Amino acid sequence: MSLYIGLFLSAMTAMNTEIMILLLVIALIGGVCITTIGPGGIFVTIALFALLPLEPSTVAGTASATFIATGIVGSLGYLRSGELKGKVAGKAAGILSLASVIGAFSGAQINTLLDKSLFAVLLGLFVLFTGILILYRQKKQLKSESKLQIGSGKGLMWLAGVGIAVGFPGGLLGVGGPVLAVPLMVVLGVPMLLSVALAQVQSIFISGFATVGYMVHEAVDWYLALFLTIPLLIGTISGWYIAQRIKASKLQVSLALVLIVLGIYLIAGGATPGGA
Repeated sequence: MSLYIGLFLSAMTAMNTEIMILLLVIALIGGVCITTIGPGGIFVTIALFALLPLEPSTVAGTASATFIATGIVGSLGYLRSGELKGKVAGKAAGILSLASVIGAFSGAQINTLLDKSLFAVLLGLFVLFTGILILYRQKKQLKSESKLQIGSGKGLMWLAGVGIAVGFPGGLLGVGGPVLAVPLMVVLGVPMLLSVALAQVQSIFISGFATVGYMVHEAVDWYLALFLTIPLLIGTISGWYIAQRIKASKLQVSLALVLIVLGIYLIAGGATPGGA
């Protein structure tokens, strides 16, 4: 507790009270979304970029560092509730995760070459695409014969493809893994809760390797990362509890619309780092 108070005081010296409280609330909500429907951590990335005068590499590096802890806690939660138990789920999580690590580290290296305007556009396009993808999966309403068998060779190949596709933007933009991995897996036919569970494991690897990549360039604000990790973890645990008791589809359309609006806003240049 004393450690967090110290981080709280350190954060107050670097930002005003209103922004600090807003970041805490966004991190809490983002944590809930991570373990209920997948996309959630991206709100932290957007908030860091829009509210604080940080370089893109520091935004992505700091956000990635916070997602390591949420991935671990989320994975433990879904292991406890059974989604990650068994050889099939374990193998699927391993393939998905290992396929993403090279892209995550590479993305972190390329991020350091981006200026703030280009980062905003790329983040906006990613957010917009994710929102559209969520709406698509809701409209498609996958039928039982469309379900992907993750234990089959074909299923594992698809998961490897998802890992590769998610790792690079996850590292480049500091958005973790679930934000894109969950919509993609659900569209392919993986059940919702299992998709979220697998994405938690993948998030550990994407965020971990991306963080290492950003550490090479000293682009991780550890005080800020630890400051945001507490509300993110509280939200992550709460989200896992909620996911076991409600149909997440009730939240998905609203989330998709919010992401689409935010994506257009970022692309149009509405978010100016630190309000500058």
